[in-house]
Amino acid sequence: MTLPRLALGALVVLSAFGAPRAATGQKPGQSRQDSTRDSILSVELTAGEADNEPMRRNLLRRLEWNLGFTTMHVGGGMLFDWIAYWQDSASKEQFPNLNPQYKFRDGRILFGGRFKTKRPFTWQAGIMYDVATSRWLVRQTGFMVSVPEIYSHFFLGRAKEGFSLNKVMVGYDGWSMERLPFTDATVPLLADGVKWLFYNPNNHLFFNLGAFMDAFSEGQSFSSYNYQFVARAGIDPLAGDTAGKLLHLGMNFRIGDADKDSLRLRSKPEAFPAPYFIDTGRFPASTAYAFGPELYYRLGRVLMGGEYYWQRVHSPQNGNPWFHGGEAVVSWVTTGEARPFNLAGNYFTEVVPDSTVIQGSSGAWAPLVKVSYSNLTNGPIQGGILWRITPMINWYLTDNVRLEFAYGYAILTRFELRGATMFFQSRLQLRL
Repeated sequence: MTLPRLALGALVVLSAFGAPRAATGQKPGQSRQDSTRDSILSVELTAGEADNEPMRRNLLRRLEWNLGFTTMHVGGGMLFDWIAYWQDSASKEQFPNLNPQYKFRDGRILFGGRFKTKRPFTWQAGIMYDVATSRWLVRQTGFMVSVPEIYSHFFLGRAKEGFSLNKVMVGYDGWSMERLPFTDATVPLLADGVKWLFYNPNNHLFFNLGAFMDAFSEGQSFSSYNYQFVARAGIDPLAGDTAGKLLHLGMNFRIGDADKDSLRLRSKPEAFPAPYFIDTGRFPASTAYAFGPELYYRLGRVLMGGEYYWQRVHSPQNGNPWFHGGEAVVSWVTTGEARPFNLAGNYFTEVVPDSTVIQGSSGAWAPLVKVSYSNLTNGPIQGGILWRITPMINWYLTDNVRLEFAYGYAILTRFELRGATMFFQSRLQLRL
């Protein structure tokens, strides 16, 4: 763990001692709160998408160079988790070795920039330290070109498929520690291919279309399909309200051809150090179809909403099973900030404190309650049924440092048992 510890030390020093500066682009006499309110809607979209959001305040200056034909900047982040459990007797039979532990969750380095062209043309190269294999792996990497004449962006490379708002968001920006277990089980984290992202600011309609294949990702942990096609579309009817109101309505569709004519759907219980609570095991499958809605409403500091999905797997040997699951969340930023939303990509980004602990304030605080449900049991496939309720608190000390404290209560029906598990979790998040 030498590499993660060295990187942690560097990020802590940089994040904690960056000199306070005025917000980028802030007008004379404009308060930090005013500039935050103006930035709660954004149409900036680059090759990094959510991974490449521009810095909103120069508390810590991102390294950047002008290389002539392109700019280049360097960013990154690290996550560290701690967890403890309480189990009833049935849960102990399901998982007998759940012990408190500290774990390095994630480490990534991101390079990106803009080519010196008339038309907006950006690039990103991302690598992540994979704890399970102790290797650096290629993550979101590719090129994005903007075509404003038709309200569009086109991406080529490795990226999120575009299915589910929660899945599109970068993990560092999520309202909770982990995404909903159902999409973690059924939708690959990344894919190689092309995407068309469309957003019309006149009527606030959006869609994204994607086509992906596994020619370059065969053998990677996320590569479970030979090819897949994804569509996501909807409307943001209240976008542009200066009071922070936003209504987001979306629908998602996906079809994929299973790699090697088999699938294995599995997910952890919103706790990275934990084992896979739901797991179908590998079973014969040719094609998988998924669809479902997403609905979110933001009223200033309050955000509520959720998503729900169904997946049908063509597996005649198992009766062509249906699986389903989703989540609902209510979040309240008690210090007054509104969670920013990117209209071009149609995803939320991380809460930005109006004033940081470095500037003498308490930062931003965002308690929330989330309920998730995942059902991977159908006919002969007994992958498990998991639901979990999670009250938690997010503390945004600065733009670069976040602490999370969560309690989770989960019920798992699997192995002919119905076990209850409590999770006591905390996370330190550092990003640049």
